[in-house]
Amino acid sequence: MERREFLKKAGLGAAAAVAATTIKAPFVHAAKKTPIKWRLQTYAGPALAEYVIKPQIDAFNKIAQGEMVIELYYADQLVPTGELFRAMQRGTIDAVQSDDDSIAAPVDVSVFGAYFPFASRYSLDVPVLFNHYGLKEIWEEAYKEVKGVTWLSAGAWDPCNFATIEPIRKLADLKGKRIFTFPTGGKFLQRFGVVPVTLPWEDIEVAIQTGELDGIAWSGITEDYTVGWADVTKYYLTNNISGAWAGSYFANSDKWDALPEHLKALFKMSIDSSHYHRLHWYWWGEAHYRTTGGKLELTSIPDAEWATVEQEALKYWDEIAAKSPRSAKVVEILKKYAATMEKAGRPYRYV
Repeated sequence: MERREFLKKAGLGAAAAVAATTIKAPFVHAAKKTPIKWRLQTYAGPALAEYVIKPQIDAFNKIAQGEMVIELYYADQLVPTGELFRAMQRGTIDAVQSDDDSIAAPVDVSVFGAYFPFASRYSLDVPVLFNHYGLKEIWEEAYKEVKGVTWLSAGAWDPCNFATIEPIRKLADLKGKRIFTFPTGGKFLQRFGVVPVTLPWEDIEVAIQTGELDGIAWSGITEDYTVGWADVTKYYLTNNISGAWAGSYFANSDKWDALPEHLKALFKMSIDSSHYHRLHWYWWGEAHYRTTGGKLELTSIPDAEWATVEQEALKYWDEIAAKSPRSAKVVEILKKYAATMEKAGRPYRYV
């Protein structure tokens, strides 16, 4: 009996000691990881970025729940647009939303970024070409040859139309016009007397008011109204040299490779969400502002005369194709796609 009482009391004492130790021990919080931080610069100024990328970045940061935070910067805010590629290679910035042409990407396919003349008629043409006609694989191949930058995805934006101070009703009206536009688009338009001008995005509105520019061939009518260019121009030419801007997302390769797989997947999903948002926002806006905008008078160059511009574009395609085997492959795809769309007829093409 004495032995039993001893063991019983000893057991209770040990349990009490353990309980006391447990109760008195301080509570230790699990150490939180420092969030991954990226700096991403877009081609767009603040007013436009509000629609073409900010919703995506806001959603990504919310869903990432502090594990990763992307800081968004606007056109030329950290680095001039023409220097974005090099800055990304160096790691000065971590990611970019722009077209290959504007950021001077050192790959042969960069000429097809932004507005390659008449490469597309409608915004849906761009994702179809990349996802179903092989452009995605060609872009991946091209960027693997460049150290430090990973190409992630391409999508469609708006068409390329002229917004001008004076009306454009025939090709001759383009001669001598100083126009803000993209590098490749500008080179093509020089064939019709246009004088391409390169300026920081934020300076365009003032440059039109001061007479430094005669107009813009940088967007469709949605952007003209959204960013204020419709307030300083008077006319909008319905003929366009491309049905959709082809833009891409890029990242510094080391930063991209260091991301855990689930964050890579989340970022790519957010890119797809942004692509989708732009498709319907621009499609809505191009019709909405033509019909109810009230600020810009619509003008048109007759179809027969504009057909000469399209024919000149095909000559330009062949000139670009001669520059490299890969460029030739892209041009071959564009021709095949155009032929398919024309053969398919309405609603793909109205001929």
